[in-house]
Amino acid sequence: MPRLHQITPSLYQLSLGGVNAFILKDKDLTLIDTGYPGSTARIFSALRQSGQDPRAIKRIILTHAHPDHAGSAAALKQALGVPVLAHQVEAPLLEAGLSGHSPIHCSPGVANWLIYQLLIKGGAGTIEPLLIDQRLTHQEILPLAGGLQVLHTPGHSVGHIALWLKQEGVLIAGDACAHLVGLDLSTVYEDRALGWQSLLILAGLDFEKAVFGHGRPIQKRASYQFKARFKAFN
Repeated sequence: MPRLHQITPSLYQLSLGGVNAFILKDKDLTLIDTGYPGSTARIFSALRQSGQDPRAIKRIILTHAHPDHAGSAAALKQALGVPVLAHQVEAPLLEAGLSGHSPIHCSPGVANWLIYQLLIKGGAGTIEPLLIDQRLTHQEILPLAGGLQVLHTPGHSVGHIALWLKQEGVLIAGDACAHLVGLDLSTVYEDRALGWQSLLILAGLDFEKAVFGHGRPIQKRASYQFKARFKAFN
């Protein structure tokens, strides 16, 4: 049974079987990413178990269009009747029901190769299409939990975004990178070189904690770890 795990006063992580979604709690709730298709019941159950009414979700933000992050977005939008937000470059893909813009390429390393072969290769290239109600732009600040900044971080996908909750010192990295066996590249990228450039931008920010689409949170000195891992290989 999935449970909410508190990261900061406002941010909670929800594990959905190989991928994480997030709940941002303010005057109402914001769901960040939606998991694979069929995740609606698990998300609602986790919220109810924590004493939250799923109907308190008033918006959904998608970091990108891949099926493990946007697979339940259309179903949740229909169930809740709420707006969905995504980067302006990724929005046309979501509305067309496409999970990506370009072919994906596996990152180096045995672990990445195994994950790619077992879980990603041959997977669906489509999702259930849905209307994107708000198209986000780089550095836009959403009026949530004291200010949630949108960071366009292309590479994993063309319109991928990370989200920076400055007031609480936490970066929601999405799939810009992963923290499965240590902090590392994401398993796949559409454009790895562009992904590196996005990681260097993230490494230049100041945040104490970081959470990821895949893997465990970093609870302390997260931006220092980003700098040590990614700037060292620039």
